[in-house]
Amino acid sequence: MDDFGKDEVEMATHLARPMNGAPVQSGPTRKRTRTVEDEHAGEYYVQRQQMVAAYANTRLEHMCELDIDSEPHTIRMTGIICTIGPACRSVEMIEQMVMAGMNIARLNFSHGDHEYHAGTIKIIREAVAGFSHPRPTAIALDTKGPEIRTGLLKGGGSAVIRLVSGGTITLTTDDEFKECGDEEKIWVDYKNIVKVVKAGNRIFIDDGLISVVVKEIGADYVKCVVENGGELGSKKGCNLPGVSVDLPAVSEKDRADLLFGVEQEVDIVFASFIRSGAHIRAIREVLGEKGSDIKIIAKIENHEGVVNFDDILQEADGVMVARGDLGIEIPAEKVFLAQKMMIGRCNRAGKSVICATQMLESMVNNPRPTRAEASDVANAVLDGADCVMLSGETAKGKYPLEALKMMHSICREGESAVYHRQLFEELQRMTPARTDSTHATAISAVQASHSMQAAAIVVVSTTGRSAFMLAAYRPRCPILVITRNAHVARQIHLYRGLFPIHYVDKRCEEWTEDMDLRLYKAIEIGKMRGFMKENDAIVVVTGWKAGSGFTNTIRILTVPKDAPKYNPIMGTMHITNYND
Repeated sequence: MDDFGKDEVEMATHLARPMNGAPVQSGPTRKRTRTVEDEHAGEYYVQRQQMVAAYANTRLEHMCELDIDSEPHTIRMTGIICTIGPACRSVEMIEQMVMAGMNIARLNFSHGDHEYHAGTIKIIREAVAGFSHPRPTAIALDTKGPEIRTGLLKGGGSAVIRLVSGGTITLTTDDEFKECGDEEKIWVDYKNIVKVVKAGNRIFIDDGLISVVVKEIGADYVKCVVENGGELGSKKGCNLPGVSVDLPAVSEKDRADLLFGVEQEVDIVFASFIRSGAHIRAIREVLGEKGSDIKIIAKIENHEGVVNFDDILQEADGVMVARGDLGIEIPAEKVFLAQKMMIGRCNRAGKSVICATQMLESMVNNPRPTRAEASDVANAVLDGADCVMLSGETAKGKYPLEALKMMHSICREGESAVYHRQLFEELQRMTPARTDSTHATAISAVQASHSMQAAAIVVVSTTGRSAFMLAAYRPRCPILVITRNAHVARQIHLYRGLFPIHYVDKRCEEWTEDMDLRLYKAIEIGKMRGFMKENDAIVVVTGWKAGSGFTNTIRILTVPKDAPKYNPIMGTMHITNYND
């Protein structure tokens, strides 16, 4: 969520001590050098949310009343995903990034071997364990996917050739040229390229920097004319826009990487080059029972994926608008249409959607973004993205922390300009007429939060489903999610507006008493973080009995000055046999 958002609450949990007064057990892997005050210093941790009182009657009026001098919400609701690479691959830097607002750490499996990535995962976990209470920071495995690449050039991996516009180049599948490409002939790893392309098709190489046009097709080669030349290195990606390729959904490398992810207990998989719902099912089959709780986010990167979007959305847990390859596979001027369509359909379905690629690209080398990049991030937030992602900016850039902080600031401004009133009304109208109790409760809770301008919604969740439902209806206020499940707490970062609290205190014998303690812990953290203050109204969402699947109760509470020693919220029922 926000830089001060999701992670903060989780982190805020470590600030709070259990209601019984016992110290929180954290078990860091190394000696902590920071004080608790150091951890909680700075803009990211301290919350000073300003609730906006006035709603415009129309979207046009809403836009007319936007004020550049108004303070944005301190709370950031949008999640930030950071790619981990050489520029930030250390315990100290990961700690700083978590404190600055990183919610999800992305590992790009297009580069590095399993030993390298296992080391990165160890670094991330050591960093979050170093806090007085570990912050739920999710780890995402981004697969290489079934992509097409060129081979090595003569001279090795650092060799470069120059392709001249108007010249000819032959793309061959003959393995004899796998490691000895030159200006006349280079190897590609897609054996069926000669079967799927036709004369006149355009092939893009190296992120579209070089384009060639097919002129002749042979048994094991495709002869092309260079349309746009340039320097070409080894092992560069190739795109075949408008061509239906028959690459497998899960390559052998992807299979090995997914099984590695299961062993390492990653939280999320970003599945590259997804073209149909069947591809998602194939990935779930590889993950198996042990990895059944891992969230699968489908990366839409080509025309076929856009065409089959509804089929993909039905199978996936969420979608990433991966604009890099997508901007090569479809005309650049149509990428924004695909982005808005995909974000809209994900919002309608209540599923997570991520906007990625080149969001602050200039910050790889510069301490400030371009104006167009800042507007791009803000418009992704306005479109309805749950998360935004940094790639090279944090993985290899000169200013990884500055890029993260800039992303945080832009998201806050963008969220302040969202027309929540219209958004909620539209989402409510599109809800199916018959829903289950959890769904209906979520709608009512968000409606109540709007009507009474609640400071926050507090939800107790075992599986996260009730929290995801609440997030789908985009309340203006933050949603504090209390869960005992660390895996769920980390995955919650995929959804806008959710701030996880990983509750680690010892269970009480009585379920109702334990629930009260969890709720008071949320209030304590909310006050500490500035989410709420004395006499603010909050909406509390719980189940009517222990276990998952029973969420159907809404309570409106007034924040007390001090948490009472024991003032029942849930009632006095005696429930002793529970496990949520």
